[in-house]
Amino acid sequence: MRQAWINTIATLPQRLESALAGITELQLDTPYRPDGWTVRQVVHHVADSHINAYCRLHLALTEDAPTIKPYDEGAWAKLPDSNLPIVHSLEILRWLHFRWVYLLRNMSEADFQRTYVHPQYGKVYSMDTMTALYAWHGEHHLGHVKIVMEN
Repeated sequence: MRQAWINTIATLPQRLESALAGITELQLDTPYRPDGWTVRQVVHHVADSHINAYCRLHLALTEDAPTIKPYDEGAWAKLPDSNLPIVHSLEILRWLHFRWVYLLRNMSEADFQRTYVHPQYGKVYSMDTMTALYAWHGEHHLGHVKIVMEN
């Protein structure tokens, strides 16, 4: 399963860009569900979240079971940079995922067993679990984009 998760992470930027092909400004500013984030906010959120994941991976690989810093995703989605064109976050995702996947593909079995602590949830996450979680996360938000594009 690990290789499938890594491949999902590897292909997300291109699949997200493809799903967004031809999007209008109206669609970008349309929530994917009532009281949900707009597509623009979703794209910026994925970049923000995956930057955090990449940093968390580095922490887990270089420290013993570090406690990571949670953040308020909803508050981040309301910051002024969430109104920027999505091209900037798509570029971040393209290059971030390139480095992230390179690292994942070069990790040892022991590296995937390393952990971090998420204090908000009171859980310990292995890098295997984190890889699965972020593969799911990208797919989850790609689905939100597709909802708006199909309507």
